[in-house]
Amino acid sequence: MNDLAPAVRSILEASASRSGGDERVDVDPRDLEAAFTAAEADGRTPVIAEVKPTSPTTDGTLDDDPVDLATEMVAGGATAISVLTEPEHFGGSTGTLERVREAVDVPVLRKDFVVAESQLDAVESDVVLLIARFVGDDLPDLLAAARDRGFQVLVEVHDREELDRALDAGATVVGVNNRDLAELVVDLGTFESVAPEVPDDVTLIAESGIGSPADVRRMRAAGADALLVGSAIMDGDVAANTRDLVRAEADASVDDGADASEGGATGTGADGDGVNDESDTRDTTETPT
Repeated sequence: MNDLAPAVRSILEASASRSGGDERVDVDPRDLEAAFTAAEADGRTPVIAEVKPTSPTTDGTLDDDPVDLATEMVAGGATAISVLTEPEHFGGSTGTLERVREAVDVPVLRKDFVVAESQLDAVESDVVLLIARFVGDDLPDLLAAARDRGFQVLVEVHDREELDRALDAGATVVGVNNRDLAELVVDLGTFESVAPEVPDDVTLIAESGIGSPADVRRMRAAGADALLVGSAIMDGDVAANTRDLVRAEADASVDDGADASEGGATGTGADGDGVNDESDTRDTTETPT
């Protein structure tokens, strides 16, 4: 706890006190990996778009109906939807997730800070998040408990040590969070440092700090099978923002073809300049997505 940012400590403390549902859930999930495959076949970069009303360091709360937001994300090409259900710091709720899951036909990820088996029973979703750093030695048991209920499980890691623990626990879908939980600094190089250690048969998702088509291409080049994006999609025209990201690689191919015919070249840095420099590491006070 001591090496976590204060905002993250507060989230974790609140999560530890929350109970689960009244009954054990039994989920018939929509297949996340099949959705990724379908997106690729359709020429779309697989993107999990996140409905996030607020965060501890965000001024105000977005009042748009989460169902409308999710519907627009799917219209823009999102492969799956992530819904915050953490109530105290992110303004989420299990009721919101239920409404969103009824409204869309893509897999829905429950984005929360689950630390106890009973909390898995709070609501049905297609995918549930387990953060390796938060659950510690309980990861194997929680992973098994989630699967026993029918959930697909996204295990989030931040470094190679956590990756090893996730793989030892049997994780088959791993997310690498680019936001450090101690300083809340976003560095896309985090994913690039961890990705080479991930086996080919594990589905790999890049999380946090992905704000532009150039970021999408950078993470994909580093090995991301899919991307989880929140703030960059929520800020402005949700459908258009989603479309820009899911079409990032296809549009770049078209642009590259045009540049080649004119004798030009394109860059691939996170800021689009072809160079991975200091501007590709961003300091942010926003809490983890």
